[in-house]
Amino acid sequence: MIYFRLYNTTSEGSQASGMVAYYDPVKTTFLVTCCIIVIFGSLGNGLVIYVTGFRMKRTVNSVWFLNLALADFLFTTILIFLIVSTSQNNEWPFGLFMCKFVSFVAGVNMFSSVFFLTAISVDRFLSVWVVVWAHNKHTVRKAQILSAVIWITAVVCSTPMVTFRTVEYIDEASIHVCVYHAEYTTDQKWSFYIYRFVVGFLIPFLIILVSYVAIGIRATQMRRRKQKSLRIISSVILAFFFCWVPFHIFSFLDLKDIEDPGLWDIVKVGLSLTNCLAYLNSCLNPILYVFMCEEFQKKLRQSICYVLESALAEDNVSSRSPRYTTPQLQRASHKMDIVPSFKNLYTGSQSASE
Repeated sequence: MIYFRLYNTTSEGSQASGMVAYYDPVKTTFLVTCCIIVIFGSLGNGLVIYVTGFRMKRTVNSVWFLNLALADFLFTTILIFLIVSTSQNNEWPFGLFMCKFVSFVAGVNMFSSVFFLTAISVDRFLSVWVVVWAHNKHTVRKAQILSAVIWITAVVCSTPMVTFRTVEYIDEASIHVCVYHAEYTTDQKWSFYIYRFVVGFLIPFLIILVSYVAIGIRATQMRRRKQKSLRIISSVILAFFFCWVPFHIFSFLDLKDIEDPGLWDIVKVGLSLTNCLAYLNSCLNPILYVFMCEEFQKKLRQSICYVLESALAEDNVSSRSPRYTTPQLQRASHKMDIVPSFKNLYTGSQSASE
């Protein structure tokens, strides 16, 4: 989701003194958090990809969630490289190509996930407030085209992360690090950080906020869905805000000319921890947009029970005739349909307008 701050330089350009000082508790917290994000983010987004991509009928909402899950799943895979590097005190053993590629993929994920969240918000707003227009113009083909545009835009927005990336050897520490090379000046960093903040956070957040406030107003007119809608809306806005605001604040502080060594260490440690919050957004998206659906939770529990029963009964059932199959297993096989829960979730905003 964000480019990897594996190594930093001070305003004087001293790279040895610019290394992030990972205290053991902070480093451990960072690594443990990243590992948790990789595990749960991969499982959650992988399940969303499987259901929306292979199990359910293609709809506009399924296109949004499929692409959002792909972006988040892509990030959880490359997060492994950051975990390895951090565990080796920022040593980058993967070479120049992977330095550029990992930074590029992280940037693409950051912009694409934010853009897809914005697209979902606008789409839900139109489905609630402009029902007739949305019904006529709401096509899967247009959603797929817009998704392609979002991916291309994210690629273009991420090119600065590749252009100035390089691998350098630090004599004082005897390690190779993935860094922005010396030609990337402080002024250029300020310009890019401001651009990244405005395009990758401020504008999308304002659009998401306005969209969900409008949806919330509409939800107050529908008593049967008021509490559930407001709960999901509030969770989405708060998660997006608190996952990204600290990261952008500490990113700007990192560019300031800080002479106090103690304050400089605080900024570096804070930047590492706020990176974890930004990473966490990839793990939260499937929870907020999918698993908060009560119907999905019910179907998921049924599915897990069926899988366990099938696995435990496999040896006996496979070697016997069908008449030995348990009635519970037979009934469960006819109830294994997780797709309706996703359909109810994805079409919830449209049915709310009725």
